[in-house]
Amino acid sequence: MAAAAAANLEDVPSVDLMTELLRRMKCSSKPDKRLILVGPPGSGKGTQSPLIKDEYCLCHLATGDMLRAAVAAKTRLGVKAKEAMDKGELVSDDLVVGIIDDALKKPSCQKGFILDGFPRTVVQAEKLDEMLEKRGAKVDKVLNFAIDDAILEERITGRWIHPSSGRTYHTKFAPPKAPGIDDVTGEPLIQRKDDTPAVLKSRLESFHRQTEPVIDYYKKKGIVANLPAEKKPEEVTSVINKALS
Repeated sequence: MAAAAAANLEDVPSVDLMTELLRRMKCSSKPDKRLILVGPPGSGKGTQSPLIKDEYCLCHLATGDMLRAAVAAKTRLGVKAKEAMDKGELVSDDLVVGIIDDALKKPSCQKGFILDGFPRTVVQAEKLDEMLEKRGAKVDKVLNFAIDDAILEERITGRWIHPSSGRTYHTKFAPPKAPGIDDVTGEPLIQRKDDTPAVLKSRLESFHRQTEPVIDYYKKKGIVANLPAEKKPEEVTSVINKALS
């Protein structure tokens, strides 16, 4: 295994190796952080997550992507997950926590992680805590992207896209020159199914029902930081950095 890894490294351009070495040296002085991001669709997690990852040298763990990767790589847990999926069953909490546990062995997760989309229930939160405890670790902070549903609705239901180019518009914040028409081609804009008021309402209801007990669970541990997610991205970043310092 080590020989194969060394052979692969021989093919990596020197500039890439040096960049990675410098990154690791810079990261070595950073404090370890284990973070959970909680927030409804459109609350800005996707904007802030890469900034936190780079600033604190963390790995980003999105459980959906990790499950698909484990299934594709046919790992021991991936094979079990595929068996459940093939039967139309939900993948068990223990399996998902096991896949997270495996991911934490990677060098990129050495300084800690950002978990996004997990835990969604109190039982999952307890299982995650148990797994981390065995490693002598714990969740340090839960960043709660708190935002009023009405603001989210305005943000999301105003989004329109030009399908072939991917250009995005917003009826209030970045409107096209002519309503419903792409500026460049003159072709009609469409709204994604997930961005319609009816779909958003049901997604938000499900989000609140699932996650409020999880936030309460972590509040009792005193590790929840409520972020003003309706503010500009740079203001939210500043609040995050204060919460993590």
